[in-house]
Amino acid sequence: MKNKNIYQTILNNSNNGVKMFGVLIDPDKQNVKELIKTIKICNETDVDYFFVGGSIITHGDMQKTTRLIKENSTKPIIIFPGNPDQISDYADAILFLSLISGRNPEFLIGHQVTAAPLIKKTNLEVIPTGYLLIDCGTTTTAIYVSDTNPIPHGNAEIAANTALAGEYLGLKLTYIDGGSGAKKCISKEMISKTRAALNGPLIIGGGIRTSQAAQEIYKAGADIIIVGNGAEENRNLISQIAEMKSRFNSSTQVSF
Repeated sequence: MKNKNIYQTILNNSNNGVKMFGVLIDPDKQNVKELIKTIKICNETDVDYFFVGGSIITHGDMQKTTRLIKENSTKPIIIFPGNPDQISDYADAILFLSLISGRNPEFLIGHQVTAAPLIKKTNLEVIPTGYLLIDCGTTTTAIYVSDTNPIPHGNAEIAANTALAGEYLGLKLTYIDGGSGAKKCISKEMISKTRAALNGPLIIGGGIRTSQAAQEIYKAGADIIIVGNGAEENRNLISQIAEMKSRFNSSTQVSF
């Protein structure tokens, strides 16, 4: 059964100061046994969303991965596509990404034109999303594949202005990412300045390998934290961040 109104739920949570947590599943980095273990931990903890996708999928299977999650969990599945082929009707929603931090037309609108008629044939909820890549200490696969220059790690103002421009263009979500394999997290200054500039929800990913780092990102203004590589390297990180998020939300609600 499809989970519905995912964007509205995200927006409502954001407006009410409720933090959310998503685990990114890259089909290229999974086997069935390990993925089942990850799904089980997510089911048992306060994880809100599965995100599925990757910059390049060479030997993984998008359909099989998404179907396996759907068959073993009731949590919403959101596609985080690296290219127009990463579409699955087993998911509940898809981030319709525009790489607004770069100037490569293929990632601003080209791939979107290719993907649009394919998505229209599905029942996926489409969420227009401004995607920003940040230099977090290494040339990630996303940076290499998109052939774009990332925003410098220390230039919070450019990130905030870029995100605001995306929101003015009608993009409903903003996703700031260090990319897979990022050496460090998005800076707290960048998160807080972008949060202050936006009305819509803010997603932060890349380089998050401890629950303490996740907590600081929540405090800086992130609505959703996405963990991919960190969870692949240490599956216990999922439960650690989920527990921290629950405590964070409880303490925040009490203070209202």
